[in-house]
Amino acid sequence: MHDYQAPADLLKDRIIMVTGAGSGIGRTAAKTYAAHGATVILVGRTLSRLEEVYDEIEAAGHPQPALVPMNFEGAAMKDYEELAMTIEENFGRLDGLLHNAGILGARSPVELYDPETWNKVMQVNATAPFMLSRAMIPLLRQSDAASMIFTSSGVGRQARAYWGAYAVSKFAVEGLSQLLADELDDERNNIRVNSLNPGATRTGMRVLAYPAEDPKKNPDPEQLMPVYLYLMGKDSEGVTGQQIDAQPKN
Repeated sequence: MHDYQAPADLLKDRIIMVTGAGSGIGRTAAKTYAAHGATVILVGRTLSRLEEVYDEIEAAGHPQPALVPMNFEGAAMKDYEELAMTIEENFGRLDGLLHNAGILGARSPVELYDPETWNKVMQVNATAPFMLSRAMIPLLRQSDAASMIFTSSGVGRQARAYWGAYAVSKFAVEGLSQLLADELDDERNNIRVNSLNPGATRTGMRVLAYPAEDPKKNPDPEQLMPVYLYLMGKDSEGVTGQQIDAQPKN
């Protein structure tokens, strides 16, 4: 799947939501999905960044996206339910959901970790994906073949010292992904659920996590897009409950 060649119309007429769409991997995924025919619902906390992505998609002649400013740190269940109602009124269904938004928090030992920072990271990285998934599953059920992708991390599969709430939140994401894959794996549902670990990528979050690292040694988000397209498109139907790496193992 790392060398997947996506047909140009892979996502034609598909409705796909991308969280954290204003920067990094989310921004690239949103533009890539739009370039393959999808109507993308751009979700993020910074309106100006979302507007930039919106304008770039429109300027490229791709399907007009939708724009949803939302701060997961303070969003309540009613906000997600209202978003679901808006999508139902405008589109009637949802074909894909890329859970990409996340924050790093602090890099420190647990004994020194600030509890407020812990709660904020868990809220954005773990609780928000739960609430968004809960609100969107009825819409995903309306699709003939829906895909939900959770963004994981290497430290969400094997914890490492000083990664604190970020690592624990990504373990939670892995658990939620597996839980939903099992719950939705029946004839009544046509929703596949997988977790995807991007690996070391040239993003702002990576720079925060590894300030001494040369960012040029890591791939751009564009280089990971074959896997993102594969998991969102029809060729991955039947693939569910998997822990997938966006970069091949050496």
